[in-house]
Amino acid sequence: MSGGIARGRLAEERKAWRKNHPHGFVAKPETMADGTVNLMVWHCTIPGKQGVSTARIKPPKCKFPQGFFHPNVYPSGTVCLSILNEDCGWRPAITVKQILVGIQDLLDQPNPADPAQTDGYHLFIQDPTEYKRRVRLQAKQYPPIV
Repeated sequence: MSGGIARGRLAEERKAWRKNHPHGFVAKPETMADGTVNLMVWHCTIPGKQGVSTARIKPPKCKFPQGFFHPNVYPSGTVCLSILNEDCGWRPAITVKQILVGIQDLLDQPNPADPAQTDGYHLFIQDPTEYKRRVRLQAKQYPPIV
């Protein structure tokens, strides 16, 4: 998607998001130091069963902070999800809302068939109680965006 087309579409998504978005979610384009808005990068809050997580979307990638603990998040923070994979399920028509809801589903229900980090995967499989405790603890580290 070319820059001008992408920016136009993201501006429309921003308007639509302001009018109607899933409860508990926050998605805001990045505000630059000079006060301008960068529609190509969004800062987001995603509610989940274990707490709230914050992420950064730069389509088609979504990143949590480096070292984010989850079986389907790489150590770099990049989310491993088919709709974000340029070689698999990503399409330019996918909306910010669809991305965030997809990530919420993944956070609440990890996909053990597609692990991205060893520690998160092993704990999820071997000790679900400790896995949930660690996820709740992590959620407290990342305050929601207001």
